[in-house]
Amino acid sequence: MQSGLYVSLSSQMALEKRLTTIADNMANVNTTGFRGTEVKFNQLLSDSDNKLNAKVAFVSQGNDYLSGDSGELQHTGNMLDFAIKGDAWFALDTPAGQVLTKDGRFTMKDTGELVSIRGYPVLDAGGAPIQLNTAGGEPKVGNDGMIYQGGRQVGSLGLFEADISKGYLRYENSGVMTTETPRAVTDRFNIGIEQGYLENSNVNAMHEITQLIEVNRAFESIASLTADSESSFNEAIKTLGGSR
Repeated sequence: MQSGLYVSLSSQMALEKRLTTIADNMANVNTTGFRGTEVKFNQLLSDSDNKLNAKVAFVSQGNDYLSGDSGELQHTGNMLDFAIKGDAWFALDTPAGQVLTKDGRFTMKDTGELVSIRGYPVLDAGGAPIQLNTAGGEPKVGNDGMIYQGGRQVGSLGLFEADISKGYLRYENSGVMTTETPRAVTDRFNIGIEQGYLENSNVNAMHEITQLIEVNRAFESIASLTADSESSFNEAIKTLGGSR
């Protein structure tokens, strides 16, 4: 009976983590470039001996990972809005270090420096801040990320990739800091940049609501089973105690 209680407790902890990720995803359903969080749960087998020689399966607390689905591209017409086609990221120079992001809402400072909406320098493929010409007119960016002003190349938007499965931390909503050092993407025909577009959050609100309903039902079911197990356990104690 005690094993049953422990299994129920592990399930409730797993459901609580899933509930937290759903809440975070729903809070960022309208966040530009946001990648939703999913959780992978594993089955853990107890190595403790019991009279029935049966394995007891517990649920792990779960490991977070980012959804690899792309968000829908939205046309804005703004020459400093950019979206990435394919599996790559922009890179920003922040106080915490290099941060990857899908949020391509950029602006140009009075000094000509290209920065994110929060004022962080946007990096080129070599990891250096991008400097534009304030008197060069509106920049035009090709599919390969090359930046032109007045028909002259003045820089390039860096595209980066990293194995996020090796570890990551969220940074200000749509940004991520990876354990693995990001690498510049070069010569990839399936990756490019769309100027005048933004990538919306890849969170599907209806799917998350459905998941929320399922999690709540599962939590209620486990709570009911736990209460029944506790009741049976108490009855067994009373019975054994009264037989003496």
